[in-house]
Amino acid sequence: MKHDSVLPSRRRFLRRGYSEGASTVLIGVGTAMLVQPFSLALFTWSFPVILAGALAFVVTSHFPD
Repeated sequence: MKHDSVLPSRRRFLRRGYSEGASTVLIGVGTAMLVQPFSLALFTWSFPVILAGALAFVVTSHFPD
């Protein structure tokens, strides 16, 4: 028995466009955190944020179009 009503929304969520966009935004936020001169806490967390964005981008680049 197929659940056709559930699969299209999951397939739409697992599309490359949304996920790659979110990963790119995460990398951009991490880069902004890295170069800002105001908060040491933001600077400290910038590398893990960039790394998480890069890993997410690598994973999501293998999703279907």
